[in-house]
Amino acid sequence: MAYTVQRLPAAAPTVANRVRAASGRLPGNGFPWGAFALTTMALLFLGVFLLLPLVAVFSEAFRKGFSYYLQALQDADTRSAIRLTLLAAGMAVPLNLVFGLAASWAVAKFDFPGKSLLITLIDLPFAVSPVVSGLIYVLLFGAQSWFGMWYAGWLVEHAHSTNPVVAWLVAHPVKILFAVPGIVLATIFVTFPFIARELIPLMQAQGSDEEQAAVSLGANGWQTFWRVTLPNVRWGLLYGVVLCNARAMGEFGAVSVVSGHIRGQTNTLPLHISILYEEDTVAAFSVASMLALLALVTLALKTALEWRFNRQLAEGAA
Repeated sequence: MAYTVQRLPAAAPTVANRVRAASGRLPGNGFPWGAFALTTMALLFLGVFLLLPLVAVFSEAFRKGFSYYLQALQDADTRSAIRLTLLAAGMAVPLNLVFGLAASWAVAKFDFPGKSLLITLIDLPFAVSPVVSGLIYVLLFGAQSWFGMWYAGWLVEHAHSTNPVVAWLVAHPVKILFAVPGIVLATIFVTFPFIARELIPLMQAQGSDEEQAAVSLGANGWQTFWRVTLPNVRWGLLYGVVLCNARAMGEFGAVSVVSGHIRGQTNTLPLHISILYEEDTVAAFSVASMLALLALVTLALKTALEWRFNRQLAEGAA
C-alpha cells in the first residue's frame, strides 16, 4: 500500500508578525532598522524646525542681558500690545465657546434644513486667507462701504438732535475699523471653527442615546444639556478652548488689515513684534519670547487634555 505525504497549508501570518513586518522587525531579525530610521528622521525634523527656532528666539532675547529683556517687556507700547491681545482673546474665546457649543449640539444631535450649509460655514475660516477675512471687514465697515456711508449720514442728520440718547450717540460715534471692535471681530472670525470642530465629531461619536434616556425620564432640554451632554464633552471642550485661545493671541493677518497699525493703541503682540523687528531685533525677540512661552504652555495643556480625553474614551469603552 502506497502512502502519500500531504503538505499542511502554511499558517496565516499572525497580527503580531504583521505589526513587526510593518515596523521593520521580522521574527528572527535583529535591530528594527526601519522603525529606528523613521524615528530618527522625525526627531531630526522636529529639532531643526521646532527646537532650533525656539532656542534662537530665547538666545537672541537675552543677548543683551536680563535687564534689557525686562526693559523691553516693560515698554509702554509693549504693555499696550499685551493688554490689547488679552482683551481680543478674552472676548473672542468666550463668544466662540458659546457658538461652538450651540453649533456642535445642533449639528450632532438634530436634523434640520441647512445643516450641511452650517457645517460649510463653520469650515469657511479654514479655507479663507486671514488677510482676505480682514479685507471683508474693511468692505463691510469701511468709510466707502454701505454701512460706513449710512452711518456717516446718520451722524450728520442727527448732529443737532435734542434727544439725550441720540445726542450721546452722536458725541460718541462707534468706530469699528482701526479700533478695538474691528480687531475683536477679525479675531472671532478666524478662530470660531476651533471649538465647534473639536466638539462635532465627538458628539456624533457619542450618539444621542443618553440624551433620549434623559428626556424619557422627564428632563427638559436645558437639563439634558447641562447634566448629560456637557459633562460628556468637557475635555474636548477644554481642548478646543486652548487651541482657540492660542490662535487668537497669535493671529497676525486679519488683525493687521483692520488694526491700522497705530502704535500703542491698535497693535497686538504679533503686530508689535513686526514693528520692533525693524527697529530693535533684541527687543523684538524679547517680546516674541512671550508668544513662544505661550506656545509651549499651549502644547503642554494640549498634551495633558489629549491624555485625559483618551483616558475618558477608554473608560467609556470599557
